[in-house]
Amino acid sequence: MGGAITAEFRKFFTTRLWWGMGIGVFVAGAGLAGLFAAIAGSDFGGGGPGGGTIRLDPTQTATNVYVSGLSLAYLMTLAVGVMGIGSEYRHKTITSTFLSTPRRVRVMAAKVVSLLGSGAMYGVIFLVGSVGVGATVLTLRGMSAFPEAGPILRTLALSLLVLGLWGLIGLGAGILIPNQVAALLVSIGVAWIVEPIAGVVLNNWSWGADIARFFPSQATGAIVQSVSGSPGANPLSWWGGALVLIAYAALLAGVGSMLTVRRDVT
Repeated sequence: MGGAITAEFRKFFTTRLWWGMGIGVFVAGAGLAGLFAAIAGSDFGGGGPGGGTIRLDPTQTATNVYVSGLSLAYLMTLAVGVMGIGSEYRHKTITSTFLSTPRRVRVMAAKVVSLLGSGAMYGVIFLVGSVGVGATVLTLRGMSAFPEAGPILRTLALSLLVLGLWGLIGLGAGILIPNQVAALLVSIGVAWIVEPIAGVVLNNWSWGADIARFFPSQATGAIVQSVSGSPGANPLSWWGGALVLIAYAALLAGVGSMLTVRRDVT
């Protein structure tokens, strides 16, 4: 098992994908954290259910600054997950992978472990950028960068989990949609455009808000406790959001792995 995991990490780090995505994750974290820190104030967050503004305390303000770029970062780990299996089928290297490790269950388990590890790595890169730039801008504006260390550090740690889980969701999508390009377009399109729009629409009704809060992006927001200005939004608790996102990742990665174990490779 250890050899299979090592092989998956070696595949990942011997391509330009890992550092290219790393630069993207860093820029997303640093850029949006700097922007949100520059405009952060007592009325951070936009319109609330009553049409007014959402007032945040200093801890909420700092937290939202540090995770402001997470929605872009998890799209990148989603893409990494898709390409983690899609590129093997596209370039026909999946045959040699299964020949070198005949037990396919081990191969898929190794891919899951490597994706969680790479997700955590990207999480660290993201936090270096977002916290470094965000805290600097907040401090320059005379605001506290860490008003309450405990809740903020918990949120930052959960961000690592979020990025790893989105990588597993991408793995499942990459298996369920055989064509790599189609898998990327569909998974990113659904996560970035379709699902958020559907969430906004559903949040206009009380019954819809109860459904929308179980969507992956809203579960992600609940995990990191980011504020949503959508009318009728009723987010889950952070642990509820974590369980929902884990369920999505387990379902997609699990079903995808079962298909890979049983599917013929030509």
